[in-house]
Amino acid sequence: MDQSQIEIRVLSSLDLIPAADWDSCACPEALDGSRPLDPFTTHRFLLALEESGSVGRGTGWQPQYLTAYLDGMLIAAAPMYAKSHSQGEYIFDHSWAHAYESAGGRYYPKLQIAVPFTPATGRRFLTRPGYDGIGMSALVQGAVQLAAENRISSLHATFCTQAEALAGREMGLLDRSSQQFHWLNDDYADFDGFLEALSSRKRKNIRKERARATAFGGEIHTLTGAELRPEHWDVFWEFYQDTGSRKWGSPYLTRQFFDIVHETMTDDVAMVLAERGGYPVAGALNFIGRETLFGRYWGCNEHHPCLHFELCYYRAIDFAIAHGLARVEAGAQGEHKLARGYLPTRTYSLHWIADPGFSDAVAKFLDAEAQAVGEEIEILTDYGPFRKANPEEQQ
Repeated sequence: MDQSQIEIRVLSSLDLIPAADWDSCACPEALDGSRPLDPFTTHRFLLALEESGSVGRGTGWQPQYLTAYLDGMLIAAAPMYAKSHSQGEYIFDHSWAHAYESAGGRYYPKLQIAVPFTPATGRRFLTRPGYDGIGMSALVQGAVQLAAENRISSLHATFCTQAEALAGREMGLLDRSSQQFHWLNDDYADFDGFLEALSSRKRKNIRKERARATAFGGEIHTLTGAELRPEHWDVFWEFYQDTGSRKWGSPYLTRQFFDIVHETMTDDVAMVLAERGGYPVAGALNFIGRETLFGRYWGCNEHHPCLHFELCYYRAIDFAIAHGLARVEAGAQGEHKLARGYLPTRTYSLHWIADPGFSDAVAKFLDAEAQAVGEEIEILTDYGPFRKANPEEQQ
């Protein structure tokens, strides 16, 4: 296929792209009405960010949706943003920006292909079936050309898939390795089946934590679909504000975002609420993919021992087992997840840097970083809670 026939367009709003066209590239597996692999690249999720004002003017995330058309048909797209800072990315380049600007360069604005505020792995170069290779190639070339023509310092694609990382490397992009902690479902029949795979000490610790958590004096419910009501979002907004102000200084998402999610995405959501005396005191918000439960936000207005672990990690495992999901991605950071059955997993990103000298320096850094990440994953996995082959190590 002749790539010269492909037309690249940059669009300032997702309203300019029909949902069916975008989703034919973002989640073709869901066009029959089934669940998408990744809810975060769907038209409805990205549009919720835009319409709610969570991205756009004044946020440092200016939509620049990258699209590729062949004979008038959308064959590929990428959620791309012009960034004036490096917040809300979770694969951070703060040190790169500092070094570049210390040397007299201008690092911002930069181009970011990502789902804002969402450290969840998924396709970033969204292609219609049958156009995978040529579609990604057109998007990469289009983004690099756009950056070069506008003298933009760099282009980044974060939390892409391993396949995209390998393909991007072949196209000349720099690939970067990071890590998260994911829980993997080994066809467990129930939570006790999962516990049986752990060493006895870790198994006892988790049972103690669950007992302490459920002794907070109330009840815990997992709500999805029609079970979710507007008042649930009112209280979850309180939780989110509290956590956001402590972690980031100010919340990334607006209140309207949660209202739009209630209108358009309740079937994609599993909210876990702890209620005491009929009033919610803590909550965790998950998004549901075809194979994965994505843990996203947590908050509380009362502090109870181990309730965070119960709502964010153990109830997520319960939900994944009950619904036959293959994994739980519990978000960024947190080595404390290891003791709770979440193992270190490599994540990927791709980068293009305009300045050749700075690009070479970053490439050397990434080689060393990748080796360190691999070693850390190996060490942490060995310290994991699962039973070892040696019977003496099972205690």
